[in-house]
Amino acid sequence: MSQIANTKLRILITTDSWRPQINGVVRTLETLCWELESMGHNVRVIEPGQFRTIPCPTYPEIRLAFMASQKVSRIINEFAPTSIHIATEGPLGLAARRHCMRSGLNFTTSFHTRFPEYVYARTRLPLAWTYKFLLWFHGRASTIMVATRSLKEELTQYGFANIKNWSRGVDLNFFFPRDDKSWFPFERPIWLYVGRIAIEKNVKSFLDLSLEGTKVLVGDGPQRRQLQNEYPKARFVGPKHGEELSQHYAASDVLIFPSRTDTFGLVIIEALASGVPVAAYPVQGPADIIDTAPVGILDEDLEAAARRALREINPELCRAHALHYSWRASAQQFLSNVVPTKTTGSALRVKSLSAS
Repeated sequence: MSQIANTKLRILITTDSWRPQINGVVRTLETLCWELESMGHNVRVIEPGQFRTIPCPTYPEIRLAFMASQKVSRIINEFAPTSIHIATEGPLGLAARRHCMRSGLNFTTSFHTRFPEYVYARTRLPLAWTYKFLLWFHGRASTIMVATRSLKEELTQYGFANIKNWSRGVDLNFFFPRDDKSWFPFERPIWLYVGRIAIEKNVKSFLDLSLEGTKVLVGDGPQRRQLQNEYPKARFVGPKHGEELSQHYAASDVLIFPSRTDTFGLVIIEALASGVPVAAYPVQGPADIIDTAPVGILDEDLEAAARRALREINPELCRAHALHYSWRASAQQFLSNVVPTKTTGSALRVKSLSAS
């Protein structure tokens, strides 16, 4: 248990992924901040919107902070956090890491995405090179947080150490089953995909499946225009938020999760909370969430998995499985992993904060 988990903290989170991006990392961090603040902690986020940015190569929808080091250091010094968490390995993460190393501050990191696999899919840069960079980036962190046990085991084999679990949650009051599934004006069954439409998500393998009914894709990304032209029968409905997103889940019949590179798959538990079974490859993320529970089908034959999920899975069991995940439990687990920015004298600063 962290030395400071039960104290009111000043928590600084640095991330290169933030609004208006729509992905699991952003949803996780946004919800974490809300939960931490509702528990009485003071949270400050360093994110790209506070800086001059340039478009990310091959993915212009993502903006990268430019010349951020001095401002990042100023924000950290002014906020005087009791703990620092670096969520991503981009320019802001690098700037925060650099400041912590120069100032002798402890920090934690998290491993959200398979960055090496994403880079390889776009550039064919060898995985070993990128993992070497990640080992350097995370290697000085007091704790590296990962979402699943299997990812922890894999990273350990690459030489990562000080790894602890930080699972994810789902808003069970927002994502829930609905009796009326006639909301879609499309031919059923509805095969749903939710997420970025990008090469690393393996969306094409979903679109290539020979399934009756309608394939519906919620989300946006650099591959959307190309795939929309190649697959005119599929319904690309764009990004969805709020009630509309909840309705898209609940009105679907099966969530298809074609990614082989996700470290967790937040959309999986959102679908399960909505009473929708899942079809996926038997890879890290889906395998960790579903395991042996009768809520989804994992198979290298994704089409067979989709048909079996539609035919065999009880929606009520999906909802029951999702009840094991909560954002409050996720936030508490995060708190148990954070560390004081300074080991020496940290107890005095924390006591002062608690009394204030």
